[in-house]
This record gives sequence, C-alpha cells and structure tokens, in this order.
Amino acid sequence: MIAQYVAASLVNEIKVMAHPASIDSIPTSAGMEDFVSMGVTSAHKLRRVIEQTQQVLAIELLCAAQLLDFRLPLAPGKGVEQAKELVREYVTTLKEDRVLSHDIEKLVQLIQSGQVAEIE
Repeated sequence: MIAQYVAASLVNEIKVMAHPASIDSIPTSAGMEDFVSMGVTSAHKLRRVIEQTQQVLAIELLCAAQLLDFRLPLAPGKGVEQAKELVREYVTTLKEDRVLSHDIEKLVQLIQSGQVAEIE
C-alpha cells in the first residue's frame, strides 16, 4: 500500500504544478515591461510533471501486475496480458517485502521506451 501513497503524493504535487506560471508574472525593467511570459518556468514545471506522471504510471503497472498474479488462474484480456508479460520482463512478482524504488525505476524506463504504448 505504500506504493499507492507515493502515487497519491505525486499526483497531488502534479496538481499543484498545474498552476500556470504566467499568473505570477512580475514587472521588469523598472516597469517598462509589464509582462514576462515565464515560459522557461512553465517548461521546467512541465518536465517535472512528465517525470512524475511516468512514476505514477509505473506504480500503477506494478500494482496491476501484482493483482493479476493474485488472480491466477483467471486470465485477463489479450492487451492486459501482453502488458503484464512486458512488466514481468522488467520486474518479478512481489512475494515478500522489498524496496520497490528499483522496480519503479525499471518500469519508468519501460514507459519511456514506448513499448507499453505500443501494446494493442
């Protein structure tokens, strides 16, 4: 359940970062320029949001694969089964307590590779 707490915390931070940077623009050049776009700030925030979203998706994949292992011998649909098999190529079934950060990082790399998105 700790993994779900981490995911919830990440989603909360993503919501906070969704606040537009342009709202906090300040005058510059002694009031000569009333608006500064804060585009770089927005780009930094977007990058962090993408990274955190990948972590949330990795946690969801980890939990979903574990659930499917608990439900054996019941089989999911074809696409879900393909996703589970792909996850299991990177992360083994959780049979006893272990640090999950390594598993999550492996699944983030899997997500970044685009293989999960290619499953039909």
